[in-house]
Amino acid sequence: MRTALFVTCLNDTLFPRSGRATVTLLRRLGVQVDFPPAQSCCGQMHWNTGYRAGTARLARHFVDVFGGYDAVVVPSASCGGMPAEAYAVAAESAGDPGLVRAVHEIVPRVHELTTYLTDVLGVEDVGAWFPHRVTYHPTCHSLRAAPLGERPYRLLRAVGGIDLVELPAQEECCGFGGTFSVKNPAVSGAMNADKARHVRATGASVLAAVDNSCLMNIGGRLAKDGAEAGRVVRTMHLVEILARTPEDGPVPGLPLAAEATR
Repeated sequence: MRTALFVTCLNDTLFPRSGRATVTLLRRLGVQVDFPPAQSCCGQMHWNTGYRAGTARLARHFVDVFGGYDAVVVPSASCGGMPAEAYAVAAESAGDPGLVRAVHEIVPRVHELTTYLTDVLGVEDVGAWFPHRVTYHPTCHSLRAAPLGERPYRLLRAVGGIDLVELPAQEECCGFGGTFSVKNPAVSGAMNADKARHVRATGASVLAAVDNSCLMNIGGRLAKDGAEAGRVVRTMHLVEILARTPEDGPVPGLPLAAEATR
C-alpha cells in the first residue's frame, strides 16, 4: 500500500514536531510513508471565507499530488475533513465535472490519523508510553466534519503510564474556528477563556488534541494564565504522545502522573 503524509500547512510551518512524530509512529507500526513535497494548503481558509473558485484550484492540486496513493494520512481532523466536506461542492461550483469525479475517487482514501490507526491498521495500543496527566479536547471538526468518536480516547487509554482525565464541557468550541477568531475576537476570547478554565480544573500537565490550530489558540491562553498562576499547562498534538516510547523516558519539565495534583 502506497501511503502519503499530508502534513498540512499549519503543521509544516508552525508545528513540524507533529509531522515528524507522525512519521516516527507510522514507521514503528510498519508503514512506509512518503512525503510529496509539492503538497500545499487544503483550502480551508478559502472555503470558510466563501472563495469557492480558490478552493477548487487547491482541490485540483490536492488530487494531482495525492491521486496516486492508496492512503493519505492527515494529522488533523480539520484539514483531513476538507476533501469530503468541501471539494466536491467547490468543484461543482467551478463547473469542473472531471474534478468532481476525481474528488469522489480520492475521498475514501483520505484518513485522519486516529481513524487510520484504528480503522485501517486495526491498532489501538501503539506501544506508546507517557507517564503524565493528560486531558483531551475534542475539536469541533473532530466532532462533526470528520467525526472521530471514541477513537482518540481509545488510543490514549492504551498509552502506558498515562493518567487520562476527562475535560469538563469538552464538546464546547475553543473559539478558534479559523477566521471566526479574527472576525469575532471578543466572542472568541470569551470562549477560549472558558475552555482554558476547564483545562486547568483537571490538574493535567498536558492538553492534547488532533488539531494544532485549536491547541495554538487554547495554548496561548493557558500560557498567559499559567504565567500568572505559576503553573503552565503544555499543549501537545495527540500524535506526539503516541510517538513516545519507554526508551524516550518522561518529558523533561513535566511532573509525573503520580505527582500531579488538582
